[in-house]
Amino acid sequence: MSTTLFFLPIPIPIPNPNPIPLLQLRTFPSISPIPSLPRIRTFPLSLKPFPKRRDFRIFSDDGDGGGDADGGGDDADGAGEADNDDLDEEEADEGDNKRDYDVEYEEVVGGGGGGGDDGITMVHSKSFVSTQGWNSEEVVDYRINEDEFHKISLMDCDFFIRKPPDPDNDVYDFREMYVTEPDTDIYAIPRVLAPMPEKYIRCAKSDWGTYNVTEPPIDALRDPMYKSEWEVMKVFLTKHYRNRRLDDPDFVLDFEEIYVIDSKTKSITRAKVLVTVPEGSNRDRKNDFLVIRDNATSFKIIPSEERDDPTTVVHREEWDKGRKDMERHLSKLRDFNVSNWF
Repeated sequence: MSTTLFFLPIPIPIPNPNPIPLLQLRTFPSISPIPSLPRIRTFPLSLKPFPKRRDFRIFSDDGDGGGDADGGGDDADGAGEADNDDLDEEEADEGDNKRDYDVEYEEVVGGGGGGGDDGITMVHSKSFVSTQGWNSEEVVDYRINEDEFHKISLMDCDFFIRKPPDPDNDVYDFREMYVTEPDTDIYAIPRVLAPMPEKYIRCAKSDWGTYNVTEPPIDALRDPMYKSEWEVMKVFLTKHYRNRRLDDPDFVLDFEEIYVIDSKTKSITRAKVLVTVPEGSNRDRKNDFLVIRDNATSFKIIPSEERDDPTTVVHREEWDKGRKDMERHLSKLRDFNVSNWF
């Protein structure tokens, strides 16, 4: 059997006598120029300078109590005047403390307190309204500028305390205070349960509260099983010792003067502090250690070397709670109230 192959000839293209050029020159209509826009007249803008605001910054005295600035005068007289100034400041500070509140010392020690507080310049505000002496929880018929107040947010209310202008933002004026429901603008006079200072003081703010852990309904697979919220029940305002600033090398907190703001009662008071340091008022306050117990109602100052480690504190609290629970259980099985099991 044989195979035969047939090859067809490839057609050769015939050249076109009138070839089409690759590029063709096309003309476009000329565009008429855009007419010139009308000229815009400009007027000079005159800026009137705003009146300068008064300087409301607050400065504290150095407390050196030296002689005159001119330097002319006897050195002995200058030293005597400085001593007299220091004594006057000490007497004024001691009088303020006695008038405001009495600090309870465990051991009665002789000798008075240290020098007076560094003065803070008083600033007169046009919107200042003294709320001291008003009836507690009385609703006022005006609104306040919240930017001029320290806003302290608690669980059940918002507290407002007058904020004098200061770079550190830690000066409080307790002569004007208000309380409102959370995030409302109906202001009332809070309940004041202790004498408040009638001058500016620097305070450090600290919160006291509890974590509320709840198990919300789980609507989706990615929802959290537990929800924890920090509920602020009380706020402590601890005075700076001698109103010193935070950057002062001798800065320390004065645990003898603590103001407590309560969320439930919507009130403010001064804490009763028990001092157990042997030196009393002449002690070195840098070694103070504050112990707060009994639902933030008991305040005690102890030396720092008597501080217990957290494990010992937890064991002691658990032991006391377990003993009370056992005593409550055993009291049901006997006919007398208190046992001598320990």
